[in-house]
Amino acid sequence: MAELDLSGFTILIVDDNSYMVRLLRQTLAGLGVGTIKTYTDAKEAIEFMKLVNENPVKAGVMQLDFIVSNWQMAPIDGLMFLRWVRTHKESPNRFIPFLMVTGFGDKAKVEESRDLGVSEVLAKPFSVNAVADKVMQIIGTQRQFVQTVDYFGPDRRRQNLPFKGDEKRILTDKHPEVKVIYE
Repeated sequence: MAELDLSGFTILIVDDNSYMVRLLRQTLAGLGVGTIKTYTDAKEAIEFMKLVNENPVKAGVMQLDFIVSNWQMAPIDGLMFLRWVRTHKESPNRFIPFLMVTGFGDKAKVEESRDLGVSEVLAKPFSVNAVADKVMQIIGTQRQFVQTVDYFGPDRRRQNLPFKGDEKRILTDKHPEVKVIYE
């Protein structure tokens, strides 16, 4: 982490647990993140994201670099918030990296968040090193976004395995951000 300067990054933390907000804020600040905005309610976070898009000066930040959100919150949980970010027409940035923090570590729950377009999942309890690793994965690995009939989000494939047949997810100059696949 020492060679990466995070002082220009702005991270949005959304968690209704004040202890977790403090812990994440202190951890990210310790990693050198320059600006950290926190909200205890996803609805407030959505309004803040819209404000950043409409009037960055009034919002106090020029852009958001990624989101860290708890899964289990009320009244809007992390999955509903993620779904809004990835699919809603009012979402200002469908491509923003999204780190889901959760006590649900089982495979089915991780797959559920993956299928909604999460960038990374951080299971509780976590260490400072685990947070640093996830931040590095988010920042250091630019994953292509994929759109299908029922999915929009980062390419879920993590390995570059040989594939027999026509590759359908190759970056092109025309569409470097999203590859649309309809089957």
